[in-house]
Amino acid sequence: MRASFIPFLKAVVLLIVATLALPAAAQLAVPAQGNHIAAELVAAGPVVPGEELDLALLFRPEPGWHGYWKNPGDAGLGMDLEWQLPEGWKAGEPLYPVPHKLLVAGLMNHVYEGEYAVLVPLVVPANAAVANITPIEVKANWLACTDKICVPEQATLTLRLASGQAPADPRFDQWRAALPPLLDQKASFGLTEDTLRIAIPIPASLALAEPHVFLGNEQLIDYAAAQVFRRDGDVLVAEIPRKGLAQDAQSLSGILKLDNEGNGITFDAVPGEVPSGGSLIEGSGAGLAPLWVLVGGAFLGGLILNLMPCVFPILSLKAMTLARAGESEAGARREGVAYTAGVMLACLALGGLLLALRAGGSEVGWAFQLQEPGVVVALLALAVAITANFAGLYELPSVSFTRSGGRSSAFATGLLAAFVATPCTGPFMAAAMGAALLLPWWQGLFLFAALGFGLALPFLLLGFVPALRRLLPKPGKWMDTFRRILAVPMGLTALALLWLAWRLGGNLFAVFAAVVALAFLGILVLVQRKETRPWLFAVPAVAILSAVAAVVLPHAYRPTTASEESLLAAVPFSDAKLAEARAAGKPVFLWFTADWCLTCKVNEGVAIEREATRDAFAKAGVVAMRGDWTRRDPAITRFLTENGVAGVPLYLWYAPGKDGEILPQVLTPDSLIARAAKS
Repeated sequence: MRASFIPFLKAVVLLIVATLALPAAAQLAVPAQGNHIAAELVAAGPVVPGEELDLALLFRPEPGWHGYWKNPGDAGLGMDLEWQLPEGWKAGEPLYPVPHKLLVAGLMNHVYEGEYAVLVPLVVPANAAVANITPIEVKANWLACTDKICVPEQATLTLRLASGQAPADPRFDQWRAALPPLLDQKASFGLTEDTLRIAIPIPASLALAEPHVFLGNEQLIDYAAAQVFRRDGDVLVAEIPRKGLAQDAQSLSGILKLDNEGNGITFDAVPGEVPSGGSLIEGSGAGLAPLWVLVGGAFLGGLILNLMPCVFPILSLKAMTLARAGESEAGARREGVAYTAGVMLACLALGGLLLALRAGGSEVGWAFQLQEPGVVVALLALAVAITANFAGLYELPSVSFTRSGGRSSAFATGLLAAFVATPCTGPFMAAAMGAALLLPWWQGLFLFAALGFGLALPFLLLGFVPALRRLLPKPGKWMDTFRRILAVPMGLTALALLWLAWRLGGNLFAVFAAVVALAFLGILVLVQRKETRPWLFAVPAVAILSAVAAVVLPHAYRPTTASEESLLAAVPFSDAKLAEARAAGKPVFLWFTADWCLTCKVNEGVAIEREATRDAFAKAGVVAMRGDWTRRDPAITRFLTENGVAGVPLYLWYAPGKDGEILPQVLTPDSLIARAAKS
């Protein structure tokens, strides 16, 4: 009996000691039961009247579950707290650690997947009682989710606060360290219809690895879009595409994530000036390749452009001039250098104009000139004039393709070759031209120069390498026949441009474009015959009519929609429709095309617009979505930029619940059928 009484007595003594120790330490509420995210309310230490006391809401998600930041992103729900405090006490705004990104079915969520603590500063009045303090109570509501389901959860947490000399809870040191500190300077921001730009003052020496802005303002930006970061001295500029219900903001707040280790800073921003330009942060935006890789891609892309049907005839006949004229070594080199200068000047001019337009806020991309009806008319007139020149209808020595016109002729030919070639986006070019829109302006221009050098290289080599010129066929009557044969692909190019004019502005605009092209050809013939009086009146008349019609006629035309012209009954692209299709859990094939894109049309005929592809998509439940970039479309331009390309074609495959996979720019006949079969 006595032996069994001793353990009982020890238990009673321990219970009494524990009871007496209650005032000396803060007491935790019993963790909420039945929730997938357990919650506790913890105090940093004892109450001291007149001093601030930190409380912590400690959350422990079960494996596979996550909670949300105050702005949950595209989906989810922030936490809601309802406090019951002693009279005169006040609870401040919750302070969150840096969240993580979680992309599910195209929706970006701002989450916490492991244990995390949200700190709440508690203001204690100076006259607060330190004995028998009324327990603190908070009713908390939050959302617990996995990748597939979400469950609303709640708990009522009660905490008895201690007074006196109780030790502080050491865990708060770690929890406070996890909070992103507030910048001591205000950031500034600029808001347009399509983009939010924020200038955050941080030292240039501060290291950044995959930065990301978690914006506290809801429904203002596209959470899933790529964010582009540039440094301008001690200012970090973030560019974030918009896609939200909120139309305006007088102030911003948020967290700038610095790396993947949970480090970040909190900022407040007011409307103000945001610098343009700066050096691109590696790893931001679309994830750019090293500069030397991009330069190589631009160079190879330019080299391949020489095989395009609108460029190859010009290059071929210009190369023949070296053989026909029997020029000296020095003369051949001069022509090669002049041609190269013309090509590179045209590429730099087009690239510089593109970068300037984008810096001014215009949503344009590579080949933007072919989205302008006036430019299409001008190109059509040039194509008709070149076709007539190849066919032997007239000859202008200063811009001749078939006679040696010296450096001026070679330079003009280079300008023209680059202008008619650069709208294309072929292999190796896509990443380079997309990067040129994100890199600092001088690096972007360097890529455009590399493109031009690749385009000019074949003729440059002919000028500098006599052995290559000796490989050319000997001059003879066959050259005139060859010139007329090459008029055929140039004529087909003219017909393609006439078709594009119809696509841009309808039948009336196509007729107008044809009339302008023929009028331009007539002017050239009159100039050659030195009949100056007629063309002095014809040139201004054609110019005025062209300007008026190019602006007015296309607006009266409604082009057909994607579903009307696609065998796959494709849905016209929009960010909202893409998110809706992905949220439905079906595979999605998204392609971007344009009527002026030769590669696009070949792929559509070979792999996309086929009955076999249609049947495979129907069997697998694939949603076909098409973005038509024939005309300028800011939403498509923005999407292309976010995916690291500057032009079309772009093909993406979205498997259910996964991010989009960029497909090759050249599709094989069964490539889409095979993907649909695996879905």
